[in-house]
Amino acid sequence: MSEATYRLLEESLGRVVLVRLKGNKSIRGRLKGFDQHLNLVLEDAEDISNPEDPKKLGGVIIVRGDNVVLISPAPG
Repeated sequence: MSEATYRLLEESLGRVVLVRLKGNKSIRGRLKGFDQHLNLVLEDAEDISNPEDPKKLGGVIIVRGDNVVLISPAPG
């Protein structure tokens, strides 16, 4: 992981992020933690792959880093 990536994730801790995954899936949640493999710990996550029908994923989830395509601060 590059230093710029690490810095951006560090600044995003406690904030809502948008995570795009392989298979055209999108998840939005509050970033609680991450590691060097880009494994992510998200709280209050929801699957927003279908924007008209977001689905709550409940509690705390872990997203494996090898599925992550993009991480971005959530708009708004």
